[in-house]
Formats: sequence, structure tokens, C-alpha cells
Amino acid sequence: MSLRSHILALSSFIGLSASISGASAQEVVQPLPAAYAGGESLDGEGGLPFSSYLQVLAARARAEGVSEGTISAMTVGLTPNSRVVSLDRAQPAGPPGSGFSPLAPYIATHVDRNRIAGGRRVYEAAADTVGQVERAYGVPAPIVIAIWGHETNYGSYKGDFDLARSLATLAWEGRRRELFAAEFIDLLKIADTGFSRDTLKGSWAGAFGNPQFLPSVYLRLAVDGDGDGRKDIWNSRADTLHSIANYFRDAGWRTGEPWGVAAQLPAGFNVDAHKGKILSPVCPRVHERHSQWKKVREWKQLGVTPLAPIGDDVMASVFQPDGPGTKSWLLTGNYRVILEYNCSNYYAMSVGLLADEIAK
Repeated sequence: MSLRSHILALSSFIGLSASISGASAQEVVQPLPAAYAGGESLDGEGGLPFSSYLQVLAARARAEGVSEGTISAMTVGLTPNSRVVSLDRAQPAGPPGSGFSPLAPYIATHVDRNRIAGGRRVYEAAADTVGQVERAYGVPAPIVIAIWGHETNYGSYKGDFDLARSLATLAWEGRRRELFAAEFIDLLKIADTGFSRDTLKGSWAGAFGNPQFLPSVYLRLAVDGDGDGRKDIWNSRADTLHSIANYFRDAGWRTGEPWGVAAQLPAGFNVDAHKGKILSPVCPRVHERHSQWKKVREWKQLGVTPLAPIGDDVMASVFQPDGPGTKSWLLTGNYRVILEYNCSNYYAMSVGLLADEIAK
């Protein structure tokens, strides 16, 4: 499975940003559910006690080159966290944003005055860094900053769950064992580079730092943007911005192309008559809401008017999420890159619109 497919598979049930917003930032240790009687896992496959399963994970980490000191430091005193299990089981059955509720109320609360102002402050304060980011990765700085703003409100809330405890619990619980076991091992590899367990805190589902990366994403795509020898996405603004931009470049961002532009549809235009048939292995309902892909000039020939600059040869899809007579957009391939960060139309639209406001 590719990195992006792996992350999308995970985000389809937790959401990279929902991992914090779906719970308070406080780690609450509650009595274990009755199903844990005897210290057995919930999947019924072997039922290893948590302490025994930790030894399985330790052996795997050892085989993958993690030092004994790190294994000991990251596993000592670990117990299962029932709060994490409860939060995981409370997640909706479908992927984030898969329902067809109106977009406008979501945008009103996620592209608000405070988040716009915060993004503009970052843009101004980090002028040298954002210039370097745009030149190095070809990704507009406002998009990168908007991701940071949407994920953790520019670092104001990053989560304080013990990542080792959360990931070990989710792996032991068993419903998605291999997924979370691999993330746990990757977390230990990060610790092996010099980050302490006290630093390695984040959301209940294992995402951490300003951009809420999972351990596997961090290992592949985090960047030492300030050149101090550490990829510190918790505290370094440069590392954060470079790392998010690197993620977008890896996901296929097309330099010089907008994520989308507002569009005016002609009277009586029936978006449903132009619906596309996209088979997506993840978040299929997200793509059900988009039209066929046509060149912008073809949409113009059908009476669709872009309300911002966009090339005639750019491939785009019409999106009118709130029904006839409401706001519409022409979305490009870069919109789908945003979806790879979190597969939700609500998320991707709010990131794009926040970026537009930051850039003004």
C-alpha cells in the first residue's frame, strides 16, 4: 500500500484533523470496559494481555533497528487507555464529510475572522520562510498556512495524549491492528532520533505536531526547514511549513494552478446532468458530489463563468454542494491533493477558502 493510500485508509475513519477536534485535549483514564476482563484484547484473536502484546511490539521494533534504550523508555509503565478505545469507537461509520449536509455553515465556523487573522499574521511574520517554501516546493504559502490553521489553529492545540500509549492501545485492541502497530513502530523510530516521550504527545489517534502528521508520514516527509538538525514539527515554524509543503509536493501539487475558483452557472444549469463516474477506493461519496472533468474552456462553452483567473486548458470539475441557486466552484486537480490530506469536501473547501482569505 502506498503512503497516501495508507494515510487515506486511516483518515477515512478518524480524519487527520478530527483526531483532535473529536475529543478534549485531556487524556482521561477511565476504568476499562467489561470486554477487557482478564486483560484480553477485543478482537477475539488470541486475546493477549496488553503487557504480553507490548513484548510483541518491542520485538518487532528491535528487529527494525530501534535501540533498546528507546524501546524501554517508550514502553515502560504503559497501560491500555480506555478513553482512546471509546473515542475510536465513537467515530462515525462513514468517512469524515461523507454526509450531504450543507457546506455553508461549516465554512462559516472554519473560515472565521480569527483563523483568517491568525493566518495573515503567520504569513507576515514568516515572510522569508514562506518565500523559501514556495520556491522549494512549488506550493503556495497560503495553502500551507491554511493547513496549519485548520489542523491546530497555528499550533494553539496539538493534543496531549501520550502517543505511545494511544497507538499501543489501538494496536492491541485489534480492529485495525496492523495499521496502528506499524504507526507505533514508526513512533519508536522517531524517538530513536532524539525526541523524548514527553515530547511525543498528540491526538488520541496518533497524529501530532503543528500539521498533525502520523508517525509514518513524519518519517517520510518531515523536513528540517531551519537547518538545526532536527525535524521539529512541534515547535519550529520553518520545519512545520517545509514539512506540509513537502507533503503537498509528494501528493502531486501542480505549481501555478489554483485549487479552484468560484464560478457562476447559467440560469437553469443542471449540475446533475454532468455528474462524473469516479471509482475511488477511499471516500467514494466525496467524489460523488463532483461533476465530470472538462477543460475550463469546455465549461465556458456550456455557460459556466469562472470568477477568478484560471487557464482555459486546466481540467476542472463543477461543484455546487448546497444545491441549485447556491455558490458554485470549478475545482482542479489541486483540490484533490488537499483531499489527500483529509478526505472530506468540507475540509478541502475550508482549506482552499481559508488560503484565499490569507492571501488577500
